[in-house]
Amino acid sequence: MKTFHKYKPHYSDNLKLAIPVVISQLGHTLVQTSDIIIVGHFAGTVALAAVSLGSSLFSVLLLIGIGISYGSTPLIAQSNGRDDHQECGQLLSNSLFINVITGVLLFAIVSAGAIYWLDYLHQAPEVARQAKPFLLLLALSLIPMLVFNTFKQFAEGLGFTKQAMLISIWGNILNICLGIIFVKGLFGITPMGVRGVGYSTLIDRSVMSIVMSFYVFRSAHFKKYLQSFSLKNIDRIRSLKILRIGVPVALQYTFEIGAFSGAAVIIGAIGYVELAAHQVAINLASITYMMSSGLAAAAAIKSGNYFGAKDHQNLRTSALSSYHIVLVFMFATALLFTFGNHLLPWIYTSDNKVILIAAQLLIIAAFFQLFDGGQVVGLGILRGMGDVNIPTIITFIAYWVIGLPVGYWLGIYLKVGVTGVWYGLTLGLMASAIMLFVRFQIVSKRHRYKTAIIVAKD
Repeated sequence: MKTFHKYKPHYSDNLKLAIPVVISQLGHTLVQTSDIIIVGHFAGTVALAAVSLGSSLFSVLLLIGIGISYGSTPLIAQSNGRDDHQECGQLLSNSLFINVITGVLLFAIVSAGAIYWLDYLHQAPEVARQAKPFLLLLALSLIPMLVFNTFKQFAEGLGFTKQAMLISIWGNILNICLGIIFVKGLFGITPMGVRGVGYSTLIDRSVMSIVMSFYVFRSAHFKKYLQSFSLKNIDRIRSLKILRIGVPVALQYTFEIGAFSGAAVIIGAIGYVELAAHQVAINLASITYMMSSGLAAAAAIKSGNYFGAKDHQNLRTSALSSYHIVLVFMFATALLFTFGNHLLPWIYTSDNKVILIAAQLLIIAAFFQLFDGGQVVGLGILRGMGDVNIPTIITFIAYWVIGLPVGYWLGIYLKVGVTGVWYGLTLGLMASAIMLFVRFQIVSKRHRYKTAIIVAKD
């Protein structure tokens, strides 16, 4: 009971900050989820496999962009912890510049050649053909999405999280409505198939970016911070500070999600039914992952505030409370996946073959939920403290030295199939969660020890 009272204030503070962030983060995944459901029910299994392939490859680009945009949040949280309002506005100027350039570059990579790689991934020809225009539209939507994320991360770094949540909710409603209209061809529009959900996503993200930026510039909450916001304040030093955090975070996401995207390519070589089932199961798992990443984003903000204020005792207590929250949440989702493994896939498709395989994968997903939640919150806490380089190495080892090679060995070489690939990914998540928690213990205790020495000297 004494332990509970120790953490209780932090449970309350972290949840108050985290819940809107969780819902906002969920918006990224729900865009993809609604695309999959609409295509799965209205366009067929081949189209669903095309969305799976395009979404899997796009998720790498998406998380590179999100990771780089996260580079500003710990810096803003730390500056706000020091009451340095001018620095927060200057960081926003540099963050907007970096994120727009990142979005343009990622779109250029896809349009200049990435879509042509689909022909060399040993996928069914019709699946690859339908995936190309879908992937191109998703890549274009990165530019407005990163503008939205610039202002979202700025507001959240200052503790204002509800507005991005509301914009994400309404954005997803718009995406669903437009997706159904475009895919089915309602109101006289020619049915667009897979391309339809690509257009709906692009329009949705463009509207969200406009509304989020309008909110930040018009709200009285940010006036004292925006006095130093100007394109004239874009400078090399602050841009590099953002990139020193953002690039490693982008690599962390790339190593993890890239492994899952690589798994999709491996599974696609097994068969398109298996690939469709993988997309259903991985999308359900990605929903819980993105919700956990919302908890991680909140943990990064709180640890950044405490780190900036040099309050290392509360930093550790707050961080551990975030671990407690995410483990309880992921245990609940594990139960949901276990007992709803045959029901949940039906939301996406009525193909019994796909449902049967997806149900098996959801049992594996239930097993790795705690590991997935633990590793993403660990990354968030360390990011808030400015510790990003060693965690990046950890994620590379966990997914590309352990997870994906073991998955390929089991799934292809030993012919275990799609479940073998997922066993390898589970092993990677477990390795990542354990190593990141050990890293947190080392770093947090080291900072607390240094602070104690400084206090003793004074």
